[in-house]
Amino acid sequence: MKKVEALRDELVKNFSFLDGKIGIPRPRRVFVEVGQDKFEEVFVWAKDKQDFSHLCTITGLDENDRLILIYHLAHDSGVLLNIRTSVPKSDPRIKSIIKYFPGAEIYERELEDLFGAKVEGLPEGNRYPLTDEWPKDEHPLLKDWKPKSA
Repeated sequence: MKKVEALRDELVKNFSFLDGKIGIPRPRRVFVEVGQDKFEEVFVWAKDKQDFSHLCTITGLDENDRLILIYHLAHDSGVLLNIRTSVPKSDPRIKSIIKYFPGAEIYERELEDLFGAKVEGLPEGNRYPLTDEWPKDEHPLLKDWKPKSA
């Protein structure tokens, strides 16, 4: 527990706006909620200054009027840092993180295909996981999605 408590303290020390927005629900799991305007700053700090060297995945959630994005970062010690941010569903723009983790490309393509997020800086490429024939304006993991062909 000492590692996660020290991480929490360092987060608050470096980013006072995170005070009260950090949870430790169980051993080796830290959740932090960050506004989109400060996301990259906290994300890069965790990667570069705290050695969270592995991006496990990015989780997308539809919370009615917002898209929630959770970036799951792992440390060699076994601690997982989950950085949660959100964007309005009406304009779901996020910046790509592939310059920090090239493997994030596949997760960001999933966010585009399944949730309709606009990932700025994501290079052109094949769709994933939907087929090229799938209508581009249909995003099946949105709560209000209904297939047009049904």
